[in-house]
Amino acid sequence: MCGIAGILDPRHTLSDAATRLDALQRALQHRGPDDRGVWSSPSGIAHLAHTRLSILDLSAAGHQPMQLPGGRFTITFNGEIYNFRELRTELEREGTFFHTGTDTEVLLRLYERHGTDMLGRLRGMFAFAIWDEQERTCFLARDALGIKPLYHATRNDVFAFASELRSLQTAGLAGEAIDAHAIASYFETGSVPEPLTLLRDARMLEAGHFILWRAGRMEKRAWWSLSFSSAGADIAQPAQTLRAALLDSTRHHFVSDVPVGIFLSGGIDSTALVALARETGVRDIDTFSIGVDDTALDESGVARRTAAHFGTRHHELRLTETEGMRQFHEFIQHIDQPSIDGFNTFTVSRFAREQGLKVVLSGLGGDELFAGYPSFTQVPRLVLASRALDLVPGLRQYTGMRLEQHGASHRLRRLGAYLQSPATVRNAYRAFRGIFSPRAARILAARYAGVTLAELLDFTPPGPDLPPMPAPRDEVSLCELSLYMRNQLLKDSDVMSMASSLELRVPFVDRMLVETVARIPASRRLRQGKKLLVEALPELPGWVVNQPKRGFLFPYQKWAASSWEGLFEQAASRLPVQNPTWYQLWAVFILDRWLEQRGITRAS
Repeated sequence: MCGIAGILDPRHTLSDAATRLDALQRALQHRGPDDRGVWSSPSGIAHLAHTRLSILDLSAAGHQPMQLPGGRFTITFNGEIYNFRELRTELEREGTFFHTGTDTEVLLRLYERHGTDMLGRLRGMFAFAIWDEQERTCFLARDALGIKPLYHATRNDVFAFASELRSLQTAGLAGEAIDAHAIASYFETGSVPEPLTLLRDARMLEAGHFILWRAGRMEKRAWWSLSFSSAGADIAQPAQTLRAALLDSTRHHFVSDVPVGIFLSGGIDSTALVALARETGVRDIDTFSIGVDDTALDESGVARRTAAHFGTRHHELRLTETEGMRQFHEFIQHIDQPSIDGFNTFTVSRFAREQGLKVVLSGLGGDELFAGYPSFTQVPRLVLASRALDLVPGLRQYTGMRLEQHGASHRLRRLGAYLQSPATVRNAYRAFRGIFSPRAARILAARYAGVTLAELLDFTPPGPDLPPMPAPRDEVSLCELSLYMRNQLLKDSDVMSMASSLELRVPFVDRMLVETVARIPASRRLRQGKKLLVEALPELPGWVVNQPKRGFLFPYQKWAASSWEGLFEQAASRLPVQNPTWYQLWAVFILDRWLEQRGITRAS
């Protein structure tokens, strides 16, 4: 796990390319404190940087940027390829000779042999760039489900990329103009959806896509997409099939030359990882949990009992109001792109790193794959209710306008906006997950960016096209995976774990596992209470399976009422809504802090 960056300057217009490359690297040093390197091509076009967190082959042989003998191909790589040993064995059978024990060298050899088709052979999380000095091309790719980030910007024919958006801005390669559409998306959904970023001149490469850059021209293509359209085609025993796939993913995610720990929240997903690790033969496991001073949210007791049951070496941090405030100020400094989440990951990652760990597993992805959210029942109901109103011509539109204008709560006003749109799962999902109504989000964005409201009224937050699905709950699952998980949870998990130089791995967000799970019909896979997951893992303790779902949350509102008092007064004064909710205040506050850190002045 590392930080990567680069500059492609086909016309040699940057006289200070080396200085800017150094700025990129320094801004990413927290991601890889173990080693650092820079490289410039003989042609003077490509300039690559790397900061290394040593996980595989801890020797100096893993130094990056890494180049193959002969000098044609050079790579800067962030991530882990979990099947690199199998791939290496195949290449060795074909006569390839290796100089290191790294997955990085395997990537170079695969590209040398297979070109862009190499991506379909990879199992892991990754973002990388490979420069071809002979062809003067650069191949940049991102993993299938978007675990590792890759930002890019083009200004004055200079193409730059990096693992974090702020590094591009720090190096003066992404400008400071904010994107009104990205801000509208943020206020509506709580995060910035790819490919947008809050900077108008920068974009994120979408999950499952690659870029082939040549002579200043950028060609982007999708190399992977997810669909549940073939669900149930060849799954005779779903629980047994799922168990085998989970064990396979867990084994691969323990590939490491350093110890691997587990975040244990007390819920089904993280407990499943501990059970799976034990089943695969891993015995010496460190687990980590956070306890808070609110019994309604505190899961530390359950986590402690589970750790004792499975015999892990358990570490627990009691996060008090005072300590929460101290860490919160540090958390703010590490925000790369605003979202309404991330503080929990920041604190538990900092704690695990202080205990000496470099790698941890997280249960992220289980809710999205196995119906762990209320959205799986509520969104299909919203769709049915909307379609029922169409039995009376004009009733749906009329009801929607009345609710949007006069609804007693923000949830009702978002429902009103939904009823005025087509009755699709995607639209119902946006209303269910929304922070502000679409109109309120656009009013706020116009104020921040200094544009007219008319410029934003027809804008819809970007997202993947939803192919035909065999069941509405499959569509909800795809929304959760490709919108909420990808744009918020995975982004926050990456940047907030790497803030402490900690590699966070997500076995549920494994391409091979997801492709297997996608073939299981919704009637089996998406039953309430994650029943398929529970059936696949009968060793899960009853006190975990039968407890109500609470999520990994902190008592923000309780803390804000005392030691954080006054934190959101300025945010509340600018909102275009009455009686704002906690999350609405939080969203405005976080964006304001981000703008302050970047030295960007909002329009109003």
